[in-house]
Amino acid sequence: MKVLTASQIQDLDRQTIEEIGIPGVVLMENAGRGMTWHILDKFADLKPGPALVLAGKGNNGGDGYVIARHLMEHGWQVDTLVLAERSAISGDAEVNLKILEACGGPVVFAPDEARLEQGLAAIPQPRLVVDALFGTGLTKPIGGHYARAIDWINESPAPVAAVDIPSGVDASTGKVLGKCVSADLTATFAFPKIGQVSYPGAGHVGDLVTVDIGIPRQVHGQVGDDCLLVDEAVVRELLPLRPADGHKGTFGHLVVVAGSVGKTGAAVMTAEAALRGGCGLVTLACPGQVQPVVAGKLLEVMTVPLADSNGEVSVQALPDLRQLLEGKQALAIGPGLGLGDEAVSLMRKLLGESPLPAVVDADALTALSGHLDVLAQRREIATVLTPHPGEMARLANMSVQDVQADRATVARDFAVRHGVLVVLKGARTVIALPDGRLRINGSGHAGMASGGMGDVLTGLVGSFLTQGLSAEKATVLAVYLHGYSGDRLAETYGDAGLLARDIISDLPAARRALTME
Repeated sequence: MKVLTASQIQDLDRQTIEEIGIPGVVLMENAGRGMTWHILDKFADLKPGPALVLAGKGNNGGDGYVIARHLMEHGWQVDTLVLAERSAISGDAEVNLKILEACGGPVVFAPDEARLEQGLAAIPQPRLVVDALFGTGLTKPIGGHYARAIDWINESPAPVAAVDIPSGVDASTGKVLGKCVSADLTATFAFPKIGQVSYPGAGHVGDLVTVDIGIPRQVHGQVGDDCLLVDEAVVRELLPLRPADGHKGTFGHLVVVAGSVGKTGAAVMTAEAALRGGCGLVTLACPGQVQPVVAGKLLEVMTVPLADSNGEVSVQALPDLRQLLEGKQALAIGPGLGLGDEAVSLMRKLLGESPLPAVVDADALTALSGHLDVLAQRREIATVLTPHPGEMARLANMSVQDVQADRATVARDFAVRHGVLVVLKGARTVIALPDGRLRINGSGHAGMASGGMGDVLTGLVGSFLTQGLSAEKATVLAVYLHGYSGDRLAETYGDAGLLARDIISDLPAARRALTME
């Protein structure tokens, strides 16, 4: 599913109005009427209201006037409270305000907090609130009586329908601009917006539906795949074929470099997840001290002991690893390797010289922090980095707060600058491609926030790289399948207590389910 920034949707509106010649007032009518149908469907049990439309002075308020009128036509009792002077309403919004007034719709103007409080006190307690305060053009924090209106909406027991986007959510990033409306239903126009599918904004939209407002194919057909919300339809096209005459060599051989004393679980889960992802062979290379431990846990995985130092892999293991990588299809490196000087040196050297597509996670990401010249050596080789926000902050030399404030932009800028693919993990994981395109994952839930989940993902990405998928396809498929399995298991486990090894066990069944739906 394509998702757009605020500027992209504004450009579509401009082209439709100026180049195609469809008046803006027609688009506004289509938007309001289309959202009304969704309100009538979702909140049918609340008819005849009363309903309250809270409108701003711009076009989002204009959409609200259309909605108020159409709800009235369907027998609802509707009041409209405008947070501006009557004289401040202009353009297409004024046209629809006049129509609403001509149809007998009660309208009260509240340009300041005192009159807002008076207006709210004078109307019946609503059973439904329509948020038509701000649309996708909002870029600065909300204050004044608008902030008070948002507080009132969120404190009200009535369900909320947001027009285009909950007021206060940045449409391009999902950032909350000071405060925002928490909606039960959001009807967005033409296309979903990045801020509606990215947290924290995604947590405030409720049910998200898209309304066709009449932007013609000649215009919306020009929208590329700069940003996609990854869903089942996207992922089914990526699943690698399994030829009937295939053998283990057909599906590739992955080398996993992982583990250290006290962190054998990370190595074990990475290797096992890779096999569950469908690759033919996995060899786990780990410090000699822990090789007997992991070998006893992984019956189907080959293990290779490496020279070690204080329980972590030593740089002296580099010649053996060079030889091990010969004839293999991909490399997964980092889970549980440790951060001693020897291990860090080995990770940098191996990544810098390996010709294989690689997925880099955990301690290997920390090893790269401050040494991004290693990535320059791999610019022509597929490289997937899978940081959580803390690791992303170290890589990009910024605070975690800055990373989380605009996850998509941070991931994209880093991916483009260094020619890598970045998987910024978290709620609605962001996948940024080296050419600047974005993929936002639509699967997974908070119950997956437990130890080892990242190791499973690393193994899955490595598995699909090994099976011959491009870095983009391998990563998008792995991230979605990982979350999709978690969604399936949530039906049994709920949203807490899910273990990483539960995901590993479910992966084959989850993959099969994707092919059957």
